[in-house]
Amino acid sequence: MTIHWCGTGLSAIPGLRRLIEAGHDVVVWNRTVEKAREAVGDLTDDIRAFDLAALTEALTPGDVAVSMLPGDWHVAIAEACIAKGAHFVSSSYISPEMRALDEAAKKAGVTLVNEVGLDPGIDHLMAHALMAAYRASDAFDPSNTHRFISYCGGIPKTPNPFRYKFSWSPLGVLKALRSPSRSIKDGAEWVVDRPWNAISTYTAPLPSPESFEVYPNRDSLPFMAEYGLGDDWTVDQFVRGTLRLDGWSEAWADVFAEIETLSGPEGDARLKEMSDGFWTDNAYDEGEPDRVVLCVGLEARKNGEPVWHKTYVMDAWGDSRGTAMARLVSVPVSLAVEAAIAGKIAPGVHAAPSDPALVKDWMQTVGTLAQHLEIVDHAA
Repeated sequence: MTIHWCGTGLSAIPGLRRLIEAGHDVVVWNRTVEKAREAVGDLTDDIRAFDLAALTEALTPGDVAVSMLPGDWHVAIAEACIAKGAHFVSSSYISPEMRALDEAAKKAGVTLVNEVGLDPGIDHLMAHALMAAYRASDAFDPSNTHRFISYCGGIPKTPNPFRYKFSWSPLGVLKALRSPSRSIKDGAEWVVDRPWNAISTYTAPLPSPESFEVYPNRDSLPFMAEYGLGDDWTVDQFVRGTLRLDGWSEAWADVFAEIETLSGPEGDARLKEMSDGFWTDNAYDEGEPDRVVLCVGLEARKNGEPVWHKTYVMDAWGDSRGTAMARLVSVPVSLAVEAAIAGKIAPGVHAAPSDPALVKDWMQTVGTLAQHLEIVDHAA
């Protein structure tokens, strides 16, 4: 059984090194072999130039292919895995095209695991853990009024005037600002065209409570069923969103205003120009610590009074082990690889597991990656 790890970008390295150091048989594939050698050449000589045909040829039944490449590669690699009887892992959201491979994966007896990074990934684990605890409590009642929040952000440990720093090309961040979102607010579906039209304040229950700016991200609604909030539940709020430092919206006001005016090829060219400028002015310096804050909370109220309210809160930052973002994205990916090898995740297309044993095991490992991780009981 061989692990074929494709992609050695900044967010891939800790998980890849963990698997190699654990003694797994790992082949490293990267579009630039030299960059892969710089990252893991001290641990392995089996580094190959990524090529889909070559990867497909190398796959054997029971192997695992990991795609830490850009998202447009995931489905093609997953299809190759199905054809060769191998498993597949990525940290990315499950696309409709990936979801469509579910039946073929089941017939082939292979597991296609996605959404096992930070966000999506660790946030799913926290949500499943909170839902299981709530269901097991005396307070559980679908007719309670429920509020669910999940906010995650990569932010500079030392705030800068721009209130944000980039660890890779800012172009993806800029494009995401043009995306609409869907969530539940005040018991009704809430559709927002632009993030800056939905910014609110959230106080994270850290040891020293800290205020952040937050906004909905992408489409939250499919995750209601994923987490187990049924159609018979009363839901006042359900949002998965992005977290930023206080002052971010003010610092980015001119960026928002310009993005709104851009369209077509000229707009795309201007976005690229803006991205290059931000990369020059607001990239992390060598060795500068990043920071990741993740809060996932579930509250239940009966007759307006809280009867159950807990929040998972995580705070992590870069240290001698490298960046917090890289640890929190890639180590969960490596856990999914080991779970797939061990047959702990059923054949088919899956996101991060909800199985209580796996959730507990994975969260114990996550606790070693963050400087702070706890479940805050607001009712205690």
